[in-house]
Amino acid sequence: MQPLIPGILRHHVGKLRSAALRRRVGRIIGRAPRRFGRVWMPAAACALLCAIAAPSRAVPSFARQTGMACAACHTVFPELTPFGREFKLNGYVLDNIKQITGIDTSARQTLAINSLPPISMNLMVSYTHTGAPLPDSAIAGALAKDGDLLFPDQVSLFYAGKIADGLGAFVQLTYDGAADHFGLDNTDIRYAHHLSFGGPNGNGHDLILGVTLNNNPTVQDVWNTTPAWGFPFATSGVAPAPITSAKIDSGAGGFGQTVGGLGIYAWLDDHFYVEVTNYDSAIPGGAHPLDSTQANVVQGLAPYWRVAYETRWDRNSLEVGAYGLDASTHPGAGTPLQGPTDKFKDAAADVEYQFIGENHFFTFLGTYIHEAQTLDASVLDGFAANLHNDLKTIKLTGEYYYRRLIGGSVGYFDTTGGSDAVLYAPASVVGSATGSPDSDGYILEVDYLPWLNTKLLAQYVDYQKFNGGTTNYDGSGRSASNNNTFYLLAWIAF
Repeated sequence: MQPLIPGILRHHVGKLRSAALRRRVGRIIGRAPRRFGRVWMPAAACALLCAIAAPSRAVPSFARQTGMACAACHTVFPELTPFGREFKLNGYVLDNIKQITGIDTSARQTLAINSLPPISMNLMVSYTHTGAPLPDSAIAGALAKDGDLLFPDQVSLFYAGKIADGLGAFVQLTYDGAADHFGLDNTDIRYAHHLSFGGPNGNGHDLILGVTLNNNPTVQDVWNTTPAWGFPFATSGVAPAPITSAKIDSGAGGFGQTVGGLGIYAWLDDHFYVEVTNYDSAIPGGAHPLDSTQANVVQGLAPYWRVAYETRWDRNSLEVGAYGLDASTHPGAGTPLQGPTDKFKDAAADVEYQFIGENHFFTFLGTYIHEAQTLDASVLDGFAANLHNDLKTIKLTGEYYYRRLIGGSVGYFDTTGGSDAVLYAPASVVGSATGSPDSDGYILEVDYLPWLNTKLLAQYVDYQKFNGGTTNYDGSGRSASNNNTFYLLAWIAF
């Protein structure tokens, strides 16, 4: 089969410095079906040359590394196309920039780095307005200001790109304007090796084997269905959020950037993905070695697993998969890190569909997460009333964009779980008068991109239920609709 590559893209492929790299890019482009057509194939080839790293950020580091614009790696940033996912799986290493290399006396290459470091920044400026003002944090009965401007909401510095042949990284350092805190954000360092096997010529199957070192379960994932990179891609950091979430999820109960994991993955024939990663606690700040003053401390290792299948046809792609996490933790927070533990078993299913047209882009994202909890330690220490609890979470999102210029999303979320009057106790704004974690609602978002590295976003979160209730959900008179959030964001990557 002859790959459908326009002359300009053949020219760029020819300019890639490494012959092995040219063959590698050519193989991936060449495997694309002929019916991808005159629009999909340029997008796919551009994506392969853009080397975008993580679905979370459209970081210009990769444009600097490859010398090309990266529009084709995304439907609209930060979502990856199928070939954007190929780049991440290949370790963020494709380059088209002068390399600094070194060899030893046996001609073994000892160094291969970009002559210019792949560094970039993100700036976010936001305004948040909730349905009713929040209580004053210091004066009883007083109210906080109605509306909050954050300049910045966040500022992030990225190293995103090649470290050595086969080794690349997405490292994010973030200043949080609301918390006035600077620290390590989502990070994924990976090594990938490509090989072929089978068939009469030994190239009947293509396999990528990789190793990932990261600090957040699902940050290494390449689909936008999993929690680390799922919709909404930006939310207010000052508006109230539901009381809990599953450990694998991105909410209040999740591990976030408090763990570190080392894993292996395989990607076979551009269809089949499998991964296993083990995590341990890596809590920044506080007492070290970790002791009773820390909270949510992993006991032993917490294995994460992921399987997925993706197929592509015409201008469409479809992924179905499953993922999960098993973790045992000590509650800590003033209790010793010995004795019984709390056990969490998370299992999830996900689906992602993309249509990438000349002018029209449509995406559907869906995920379901079930968490079974056995809370031996929390019951013993007085943090929970029930020995067994569970959480069920559904997230559904539909997105449409016109010419990567303007578009929007409609999302639905629902979390339900067993009532626990101690675990989900009444408290102003953040608590539950009924002891229930149930929360559900809708997210409406409109985006305008005057330039490919600039997004202006208006988002509205409408809660139908919050922490188990619609009215007086917290026992202090606050209603779920009081937490409805209008969020404006200017998001600039440079």
